[in-house]
Amino acid sequence: MTGAGSLLPLRSRLRELRADAFGADPAGERLARIRRSPNFADGVFQNPEGARTRPSGSTLEFAKQFFAKEQRARRAPTGTIPVHPTTLADIAKPPATGLRITWMGHSSVLAEIDGRRVLFDPVWGERCSPFAFAGPKRLHPVPLPLAALGPVDVVVISHDHYDHLDLPTIRALVGTGTVFAVPLGVGAHLEHWGVPVERIHELDWNESAKVNGITLTATPARHFCGRGLRNQQHTLWASWVVAGPEHRIYHSGDTGYFGGFRDIGAEHGPFDATMIQIGAYSEFWPDIHMTPAEGLRAHLDLQGGAPHGVVMPIHWGTFNLAPHAWAEPGEWTKDAADEAGQTAAFPRPGEPFEPAGAVPVDPWWRPLSAPLAHPWRSPRETAVTPLPVGALDLAGER
Repeated sequence: MTGAGSLLPLRSRLRELRADAFGADPAGERLARIRRSPNFADGVFQNPEGARTRPSGSTLEFAKQFFAKEQRARRAPTGTIPVHPTTLADIAKPPATGLRITWMGHSSVLAEIDGRRVLFDPVWGERCSPFAFAGPKRLHPVPLPLAALGPVDVVVISHDHYDHLDLPTIRALVGTGTVFAVPLGVGAHLEHWGVPVERIHELDWNESAKVNGITLTATPARHFCGRGLRNQQHTLWASWVVAGPEHRIYHSGDTGYFGGFRDIGAEHGPFDATMIQIGAYSEFWPDIHMTPAEGLRAHLDLQGGAPHGVVMPIHWGTFNLAPHAWAEPGEWTKDAADEAGQTAAFPRPGEPFEPAGAVPVDPWWRPLSAPLAHPWRSPRETAVTPLPVGALDLAGER
């Protein structure tokens, strides 16, 4: 059979064959709500500032950088990443200061805030991919099994990319009874995977939901979305503000730098802690991910322009997603924070800390890194900054 009519059954069959991990496209009232959004125009969600969402420059040049043998070696640790052996006992006792942060790797963070437990972008899968046999694989194991995490009040998802929204993890969380806070459109994936709609708070930018006495607000970010072969831009991406009676925190999700950080800070800040994306940056996609320097600038914008609270870098150290060296985001963030006089936390994966208490600052990645060139440092710093007596800068040569 030929003709346009034969395409409909074929399309239906293709939809049935696609991996379950691709999720589902928004439809019905959800799609109608998307089309009413002030952030949706010309058939797609729009960024707060213009952004190229596809890699720019030469594809051949990118491939040379990404697949060259010597470059691949730089993108992985030279030894075993020191994962903190997190146990339920570590996080069972309430934080003395009312706020405790545990980085689980990449962008996955458990935040215990004013008696409530918030889990951001939980990815417990072995790969960030729709397939179990292919895609970026973990560079370190998860610090503890998901079942050992204990009760979680709300799971917050920043957007629907595989390194932030993981099907096996979501399915494991469905049975816990937790609720989910997600950007507009992402609820279609969750429903497809078995999350009851009454447990989903689906928010547009600048909308809020209250869960057990804390307020969660979806705030703008500069990124994009998509899980399938087609990227319809029908699911929104967001950063998140979580405010309790005593504390405020911010999770950037994935984002390029934009002026809206100042507006978010003015409306919702200042923050006791920010979790800022500083990894997987590249000159090939400068608008949708931040360098560590841009991430530190974003933190300062969120805090009204001056150092305040604690910044914790996320989106690095767990998956190999960009051409830069594995340890570069940590090293660069440390330099940028030191220069600005800003307290930065560098926990090992799974290491809990309280921003108002002792903050982990040890550059634990240095013994595991091939030499770094430190291109962000000025020539004067590179030329005259001496090594501390008795210390070897294993992360690079000054």
